[in-house]
Amino acid sequence: MKIDLHIHSKTCSDGNLSIEEIFKEASKRGLDLLSITDHDSIGCQEKAIALAREHGISYITGVELNVTFHYLDKAFPLDFLGYGYDIHDRELRGKLRLMREHREWRALEILERLNAEFDRESIERFTETDLHNIQAKVDGALGRPHIAGYLVEKGIVSDIQEAFDRYLVQCDVPKYPLSLAEASQLVRSAGGVLALAHPNDPHGTSLVNITADLEQQTNIIEEYVLEYIDGVECWHSRNDERTTGHYIEFATKHGLLMTGGSDCHQKPILLGTLDIPDWVAEQFRRRREE
Repeated sequence: MKIDLHIHSKTCSDGNLSIEEIFKEASKRGLDLLSITDHDSIGCQEKAIALAREHGISYITGVELNVTFHYLDKAFPLDFLGYGYDIHDRELRGKLRLMREHREWRALEILERLNAEFDRESIERFTETDLHNIQAKVDGALGRPHIAGYLVEKGIVSDIQEAFDRYLVQCDVPKYPLSLAEASQLVRSAGGVLALAHPNDPHGTSLVNITADLEQQTNIIEEYVLEYIDGVECWHSRNDERTTGHYIEFATKHGLLMTGGSDCHQKPILLGTLDIPDWVAEQFRRRREE
């Protein structure tokens, strides 16, 4: 059985393939179970459910929520995955609409800060035309990766990493301040479950920003996170064997759902490349039957 429960689309997020292309690729690769987990968006879920049925693939509704996590008087971003919720839940849909509006405002603010940097470096400012050019390449929510790509296209930087290192980190504007308690309440009230995403991702939004020590990470989860989550992402494309083993042991200890996915943005296409055990799917099946 091939499983991938962490996939991003171009249609509603920052992936590189449309929702239709994802399902065509999933079918070609023989995936049996998947979930589209777009950033702060469930706009593609209805289409995903229909496409899954069309391709004969089992499907679980998904979303990736960015949370502002407070630890020792500091704020850290963490990502959480919501699964199995009702896509028509009014409270969840309303909150995500507010978060999308904030994303659009945030992008404009980042562009203003970029222009201030350009002025200092005698680089031509971004105009309304540049904004339209960036937006034309976005099917989902406009975010920093889209701006980074445009900086490369304009020849201002040589690659995406340089765009972040040279401009987008210092020109950043805070994301919508969603708390962990609120994220948990939203997903659970909609009938879903919440899982901590990629807790030890060295290149992503993870607990590594607080500590790289796995024992310390799980101590933090036990003390500050555990009551709000139902699961943890144990398999991820940037996990090493030690990380996966540690989080399987932790999840088993606390009776948590264990999830896994490639976190595929299709750059390159990682869809379905992880070896995720069949019993991961059984967890969700048993929960539906309870």
